[in-house]
Amino acid sequence: MEKRLYGKTGMQVSVLGFGGAEIGFSSASPEDVDKLLGSALDAGLNVIDTAECYNVSEELIGKTVSHRRDDYYLFTKCGHASGFDLPDWDPKLLELSIDRSLKRLNTDYIDVIHLHSCSEELLRRGEVIEVLQRAKEQGKTRFIGYSGDHKAAQYAVQSGLFDSLETSINIADQEAIELTIPVAIERGMGVVVKRPIANAAWKTGQKPESAYHHAYWDRLQQLKYDFLETELQESIEVALRFTLTVPGVHTAIVGTANPARWLENAKLLERGNLPEEAYTTIRKRWQEIAEADWIGKG
Repeated sequence: MEKRLYGKTGMQVSVLGFGGAEIGFSSASPEDVDKLLGSALDAGLNVIDTAECYNVSEELIGKTVSHRRDDYYLFTKCGHASGFDLPDWDPKLLELSIDRSLKRLNTDYIDVIHLHSCSEELLRRGEVIEVLQRAKEQGKTRFIGYSGDHKAAQYAVQSGLFDSLETSINIADQEAIELTIPVAIERGMGVVVKRPIANAAWKTGQKPESAYHHAYWDRLQQLKYDFLETELQESIEVALRFTLTVPGVHTAIVGTANPARWLENAKLLERGNLPEEAYTTIRKRWQEIAEADWIGKG
């Protein structure tokens, strides 16, 4: 598994990371998660990304792989109440959420805590950032970051206050390639990409049932990339390799509750980055077709 230096953090991260949302929302069993994460770590993955609001995701990770804490970098997020009787983004809530995440994840520290898609207005007020800065000073997290897209992500990157950016980049979502990634590179930030294969919104050939995937489906109907007409695994490989070819991207998180899927995903990356011509073709198609409102999707 290829590894890349995560900005100025000194962390050498695997290009494929594990996204913990699906195991949290799919009622995955501890046995399956143990097999899933154990095989992923054995194969060279070393980034596990989760969040306070992914149902039981943090607990499952803590129960199954906390004994291998030295084998992976642990990212989580804070901001949503998710069980606390406090408003989202309340500073006290953030403090409680961070402490709860440490307990759930069965660890003394987190490698990166990201603010979970809060607004630009909240970022500008500063209190939410100060909570993360205190957590860093207290040793609860090694680094702090922002998870989100569009103008809020742009402000977060330009502020110079964060070590890490988690944002959406894929064949149907390329705003960040010009809006935030160049500045993140200048600032020496680590960049982790969510939704790196656009949720494979094209996989059935019909509009997905989940509204969460509809924007990508609609965009892809206009983009009409040639490679989406190939076998599904081949098209997913091109999509994933495209995301990891974007300059400044260090790791891409893919979620699954299927223990066999991780090894399939890892195999897709054996050929490394896309050839320059293939990458440029996808970028040019986006630049020709993308509409002004095709902003980054959270």
